[in-house]
Amino acid sequence: MPTPARVAVVPQEMGQPLRIEEVELPDPGPFDVVVRQYASGVCHSQLHEIHTPRASDVVLGHESTGEVVAVGAEVSHVAPGERVYVTWLPRSTQPPDRRPAMAQVVQGDGSTASSLGVFTWADHTIADEMFIVPLPDDAPTDVTAIIGCAVMTGAGAVMNTAGVTAGSSVAVFGVGGVGLSALAAAKALGADPIIAVDLSEEKLDFARSHGATIGVNASECDPVARIHELTPRDGLDLMGAPCSGVDFAFDCIGAAVGQVVPSLRNKRWGSNERAVAVLVGIPTAALDVDIGDLLIHEKHLTGSIGGTCHPEQDFPIFMDWYRQGVLDLDSLVTQRFALDEINEAVDALENGRIAGRSILVFD
Repeated sequence: MPTPARVAVVPQEMGQPLRIEEVELPDPGPFDVVVRQYASGVCHSQLHEIHTPRASDVVLGHESTGEVVAVGAEVSHVAPGERVYVTWLPRSTQPPDRRPAMAQVVQGDGSTASSLGVFTWADHTIADEMFIVPLPDDAPTDVTAIIGCAVMTGAGAVMNTAGVTAGSSVAVFGVGGVGLSALAAAKALGADPIIAVDLSEEKLDFARSHGATIGVNASECDPVARIHELTPRDGLDLMGAPCSGVDFAFDCIGAAVGQVVPSLRNKRWGSNERAVAVLVGIPTAALDVDIGDLLIHEKHLTGSIGGTCHPEQDFPIFMDWYRQGVLDLDSLVTQRFALDEINEAVDALENGRIAGRSILVFD
């Protein structure tokens, strides 16, 4: 039978506040899972969706935890009553053999509000089984909601996309929820030093509690020059210049693309070293890279979507880090909102009032 749900909807008309719609979710199709939600993350990337022109109303949210209410006939990995994550990347290490239908809700006036994958700004949701991952019995049901995007994106970029190893030097530009997750992963993997770059001492102090060993305040200095000062290395490069810079640099805000590549170390003459810059946040600036620097020092520049994660494989690793105290989700989640406060949650995020990550709490 249909499941009543309260869902946050972004109106088609730009500039209008989100509204709460009371809808009925249909019985699950063969591959669907209906979930009663515990909590959902409020992700910075969805500000971009709110401010992007659209052809219809939209439903948002792509990281949550909840309890399965009903499953379709082809769903076998979860069952009603079990606790789960909802995420936006296919759960398995095997490529999907089908593409799920667009997620939609039918509103009271008969119109639809849709999402490309999942929607979690709702007290109940319906999603394709490929986006549903079992949640361990010992896991809290609130702070773990952000594993489905913030942690996956930041920590996954460090662990999977870049392949950071013990003893590597790391710089993370932007220490919101994603950047803090990247710092925690760098610490878990034994990187040193771990340099956090942001615009306020308050954020940098918070970053130190999540794995950063050094903070660089970009409002007070040239962060690229400061990173090179902090990371001198033995040897000279091809041009005879002293070597310095980090092994890995991560742009976790999308606005530091012009800084992550030059912060990488220059290549020592005769070595096979490769330094890697990773674009993690959604870019808000044009790509501005010194091609000569990229060529001569054989630097690598790559993107990372969802931390190159396979949720069924990687979420247990993140949970282990949480149990060990390396990934401090309890302090990473700095603010909670009710569903009816969704506009306040969006405004707080947009105006920089969320130190780590905020969540919607339904239960």
